[in-house]
Amino acid sequence: MTVHPEAARGFSAGADAYVRGRPSYPTEAIDLVVRELGLAAGRRALDLGAGTGKFTELLLGSGAEVVALEPVGEMRAKLVAALPEVTALDGTSEAIPLDDRSVDGVVSAQAFHWFDPGRAVPEIIRVLRPGGGLALVWNQRDEAVPWVAEMSKVTEWNVQAPYQRGTDWAAVVAGAGRDRITPLQLHTFPYEQLVDREMLLDRVRSISYLAAGPSERLDNVLADVLDLVWDFPERFPLPYRTDVWIGHLR
Repeated sequence: MTVHPEAARGFSAGADAYVRGRPSYPTEAIDLVVRELGLAAGRRALDLGAGTGKFTELLLGSGAEVVALEPVGEMRAKLVAALPEVTALDGTSEAIPLDDRSVDGVVSAQAFHWFDPGRAVPEIIRVLRPGGGLALVWNQRDEAVPWVAEMSKVTEWNVQAPYQRGTDWAAVVAGAGRDRITPLQLHTFPYEQLVDREMLLDRVRSISYLAAGPSERLDNVLADVLDLVWDFPERFPLPYRTDVWIGHLR
């Protein structure tokens, strides 16, 4: 299975911006994932579509062994440089290069929307040990805040996205997993990333379809985003909500 072309081009070009501009995750979300997946010393977790390792690093605090799978070489190189203690593998969610029943938990942060669920979910089921868990995590910009909603409009582009906003991921996983995974439960947490203007621009540069597109288009978008925050303080909060979907192998 090849990587979605938008993801491959965009994340290859935007790996540096991804490291600088993407937010971390709220402590409550990390604690929930660790608790629900039973991650601890002697356990093994797989971070699927690990990117530059932003979520991978947070999983290490559980004491579990963490394996990171990332198909985009430029992203994986950032992860390896930052987290040499993590086993970083090249591969895709549709063909996970691990043995059957070899992990206790699978996490996918900011990545599952790029997967082919019909192939990825059976692979997740295959590598999970009995009773193992699955957690899907996304940071979503909080568009209840007017300037953030305007930023989303500015950064939209006519691109063939592999998913739609508001996707019911419980239904997606249920359909692909044939009831092998318990119905995913959604948990949502507020979160803020404290940014300056350059960090905000890096957040925009890290958007795959913008990074993969014409440079003139990206330059115009960056200028429009700067216009939204021209009178803000030097540092200001970029608000998110963090969605965590969790289920367990039956």
